[in-house]
Amino acid sequence: MSFRKEKKRSLGGIPFHDYNAQQIRELFLKTLHQGMHGLCFSLYEDGQKPGDLISEDQVRRRMRIIAPYTQWIRSFSCTEGNEFIPKIAREFGLKTMVGAWLGSDHEKNQKEIQGLIELAEAGFVDIAAVGNEVLYRKDLTEDELLAYIHQVKKAIPQIPVGYVDAYYEFTIKPRITEACDLILANCYPFWEGCAQEYSLLYMKQMYQQALEAAQGKKVIITETGWPSQGESLEDALPGTSNALQYFLNTQKWSQEEAIEIFYFSSFDESWKVGAEGEVGAYWGLWDKNEQLKFV
Repeated sequence: MSFRKEKKRSLGGIPFHDYNAQQIRELFLKTLHQGMHGLCFSLYEDGQKPGDLISEDQVRRRMRIIAPYTQWIRSFSCTEGNEFIPKIAREFGLKTMVGAWLGSDHEKNQKEIQGLIELAEAGFVDIAAVGNEVLYRKDLTEDELLAYIHQVKKAIPQIPVGYVDAYYEFTIKPRITEACDLILANCYPFWEGCAQEYSLLYMKQMYQQALEAAQGKKVIITETGWPSQGESLEDALPGTSNALQYFLNTQKWSQEEAIEIFYFSSFDESWKVGAEGEVGAYWGLWDKNEQLKFV
């Protein structure tokens, strides 16, 4: 179901037509200072990309910027400097969702899995995420992914273990859903071409579908966001106003209904212009120079 073509009705969220631009910016700062449940950690500076080795100092500098505004940090990998993220998050009193990045290279996958297990055994992991959208990308089969999930669950039985993918994957992949301790769902109205004014309703529908697939297991929205510039996708239009309004509606819903959300993302990252196009580089609340946007 899409809300794009429906007659306009009560859409929920904040009545932005009652606010001027300055009032919306003030609401953004107020919401930011109230704090988020979770924030995805953007590791790479301008000119860097996955595969580069990132220093502990760089991670600490970026963590210092975002730590006052979130309770949890989510990382995506356990190698090439990503392993510093959960360790440094602990220095700032933050909880961690730590991801092992999986792909088609099984040797690299085992390094990621081992890194995740070692971080968990050292006390730096609150939730372990075994893979991110690996089924969506078709990098692994279900059986291969299940083997990695079970390997991690056996090694760290005291830590909740899940797998991150688009919300609908947990409906069509029931064996994966059954293997997970909790459901880690990415929900992006933008990537499904939904107009911003309908996006909160659409995200609630995505969340509900994941809840139904979970059959009583906890569901966490591990990624959602809206780009501040770039190409449009059907009725989904990037831009400062739409990104700002999406963030505010998301945080209002998260706080009022106790929905655990990791917002994507902390900083703009220029390397993401590849498969996602220009829009991929503009999902941060802070820009690539680590300056807060929307103010």
